Amino acid sequence: RRQNDLFRVELMKIIDPGHSLAKLAKAIDWERLDDLFGSTYCPDNGRPAISTRLMVALHYLKYTHNLSDEDVVAGWVENPYWQYFSGMKYFEHKMPINPSSMCRWRKRIGDAGAEQLLQETIEAGLKLKAVKAFQLKRVNVDTTVQEKEIRFPTDARLYHRARERLVAEAKKRDISLRQNYNRKSKQLLFKQSRYSHARQMKRAKKCTRKLRTYLGRVIRDIQRQCPEPDQQLDALLETSTRIFTQKRHDKNKVYSVDAPEVECISKGKAHKRYEFGCKVSVAATSKGGWFVGAMAVHGNPYDGHTLSDTMEQVERIARKPDHAFVDMGYRGHDYQGETKVHIDKRRRGRTAKSLWRWMKRRAAIEPGIGHLKREHRMDRNRLKGEEGDSINAILSAAGMNFTKLLRWLSEFLRLIFASLFNCQRALLTVIFC
Repeated sequence: RRQNDLFRVELMKIIDPGHSLAKLAKAIDWERLDDLFGSTYCPDNGRPAISTRLMVALHYLKYTHNLSDEDVVAGWVENPYWQYFSGMKYFEHKMPINPSSMCRWRKRIGDAGAEQLLQETIEAGLKLKAVKAFQLKRVNVDTTVQEKEIRFPTDARLYHRARERLVAEAKKRDISLRQNYNRKSKQLLFKQSRYSHARQMKRAKKCTRKLRTYLGRVIRDIQRQCPEPDQQLDALLETSTRIFTQKRHDKNKVYSVDAPEVECISKGKAHKRYEFGCKVSVAATSKGGWFVGAMAVHGNPYDGHTLSDTMEQVERIARKPDHAFVDMGYRGHDYQGETKVHIDKRRRGRTAKSLWRWMKRRAAIEPGIGHLKREHRMDRNRLKGEEGDSINAILSAAGMNFTKLLRWLSEFLRLIFASLFNCQRALLTVIFC
């Protein structure tokens, strides 16, 4: 037997082995995930890699409790259950990693690795019998908008921000500009905001035109002095030129200098006319509400044109469903697979009662989307680029499934203890009677 450490306490002596998180730690196939993500590291050189189980556990906890990278690492130090779930033997008093390592790890695994994390939640649910096999035969599919963490775009702010970024990049490369307009542009932006608030629109438009002029002068000055810019400066010049030339009714406009992939999407909501981000197609089981697919789609396509890719993702993560239930926005879809697609409609003509019962459950995906946004970080995406949109959407669904597994285990254990207590009480009653 190995000798125990005299100066550290084992986690098994601190935690309750019957806790839902401790039970779930035994249901996840950590070895499969380690083999899967181990291929992203170089085995020959460099320092030893961070434990795959630690990184996977931190991302599950991050999206389950709606925390940032910094907060989940700080909470890990205080919570023995989180440390046990991460594979630690002893209680640790220091941060296991720098929070920036989580960002780099997400870039390594990509959206394909995020799908594996979502798939593992379904496999763990099947192993624990929280997810029944028959539940995967019917899915509900719908689309929503995942907003990006950007401020509301206006022309004046875009002109000012693009000029500000260009001046900063030119300073890094020792490009001497004729004039950078830092002071005058900032004053004009304040004036434009005040004039707009006071409904003095002619004065506000005049300030906006001046800000656009300043941006154009800086763009031309940099192009003259640096005819062959590097890749980063060239991309910024292209984005700034698009902002400078775009008009009100143009398509494929730029709404953010730092996130040019952002799109303007209108879903017809009364409280929020326009949303700036990307469209996300989600799929959940009709019975149980387990998420088996979440895909970020760029270009603001028609809902029916996203169904084919969504069903392929569902087949990769779980299994090929027999039936898919969608709303009327999917009329005219281009899906040609074996799954039978049922489009929601008013009950006219002869519709079988069994089919109509499942059709009515299509709306059950709407509150699930609400939970994804309110509790699992889909409301405002903080990850960068189009790949960040895909990873955030998939991990939000994984966090939702992880929460459902924890709640199911807590309820299951409570029912077991209640039944044992009732049996013990009945046995004592028989003995004393």
